[in-house]
Amino acid sequence: MCPQNLEQLVVLHWQTGEHIDYCGYAVLPMAIEQDILIAVEPVKTQVVQLANTNSLYLDFSTNVNNIQINKTKPQWHNYFQCGLKGIQEHFGLNNPTGMNCLLDGTIPPSSGLSSSSALVCCAGLVTLRANGKTLSKVELAEICTKSERYIGTEGGGMDQSISFLAEEGTAKLIEFSPLRATDVRLPSGAAFVIANSCVEMNKAATSHYNIRVMECRLATKLLSKSKGLDWKKMVRLHDVQTELGVSLEEMLTIVKEVLHPEPYSTEEICKCLGISLEELRSQILSQNTQDVSTFKLYQRATHVYSEAARVLEFKKICNEAPANAIQLLGDLMNQSYISCREMYECSCPELDRLVDICLQFGAIGSRLTGAGWGGCTVSMVPTDKLNTFLKNVSYDCFTSKISG
Repeated sequence: MCPQNLEQLVVLHWQTGEHIDYCGYAVLPMAIEQDILIAVEPVKTQVVQLANTNSLYLDFSTNVNNIQINKTKPQWHNYFQCGLKGIQEHFGLNNPTGMNCLLDGTIPPSSGLSSSSALVCCAGLVTLRANGKTLSKVELAEICTKSERYIGTEGGGMDQSISFLAEEGTAKLIEFSPLRATDVRLPSGAAFVIANSCVEMNKAATSHYNIRVMECRLATKLLSKSKGLDWKKMVRLHDVQTELGVSLEEMLTIVKEVLHPEPYSTEEICKCLGISLEELRSQILSQNTQDVSTFKLYQRATHVYSEAARVLEFKKICNEAPANAIQLLGDLMNQSYISCREMYECSCPELDRLVDICLQFGAIGSRLTGAGWGGCTVSMVPTDKLNTFLKNVSYDCFTSKISG
């Protein structure tokens, strides 16, 4: 293979606003340095051949007219096929170009740093270029968001959006429907540090992620019905707030009034909505949540509405830049982590330990980043404490790992 084109996508990122993009709420991510590279050779045959510089990922080939994405096995080549299929379907390509592709990357896999979305986006980009098509960055982000769902994950659009819309030196407030991005300048005097718990979690490999999406969807429908809205048309928690025309704080009050903290059984949900179990499964639940028997609606909705408020407050503090901005932002990060751990239940013991270590050695704020259940933390550290922080955290994590 003699690649002639090289596409690079910088996508590794941390974010403020966890598990709320698929609920329709704005998020505040920032891309950092790690990336995925794909060297591409367009060919006349209608075959895509994939190779990876990492020998752990086996070679793969497929006919571009017969793309089969296996949702039960989220292997690396299936994410490439998501981006490939998304572009082909968007343009209705009847005779798509074949490609020889060699992939390389520096994003740790299954670490909550969007390696899967990076691959989907990069595949979409090279397919676009190989077939001589053009799209705006916003259009690319929207297509890649939709096409990643071919793998079975009911995700939002944050990862794909920051992949294409990120700019050096600024975070981005990303809003949806319509997709748009606004610069958010972070205060000086602090650094953001990513630490990896080394617990891998592929969100498409389990039902954890989709269960949370379904819980938010079910909460949306019960809240809507209780307020006399057309609940069948309501999908996202943001939709409820928009239709009611109330604040996020008022939505938290409504959640307390309408939903109970005890888990909801499928039977209770069906009774509340006036539908059968078959209708619940066929019209609302995802494929890999069909057999889930209980859902926590109060906790998930509470997290989403409070986290959405924290994103807006984070942006406000950055814009106004008060003297104690770093402390205020750190407080928001800590609140977010507590909510993720207790209300959304997407942490794990290793992440809990890592957050504690980071706070112990000087972080003003620390929290998980990404889907959770493993992966990375992001911590805000005063720049004058950064070197000591890095030394102590890396040493403590290393000794903890080898001793236990």
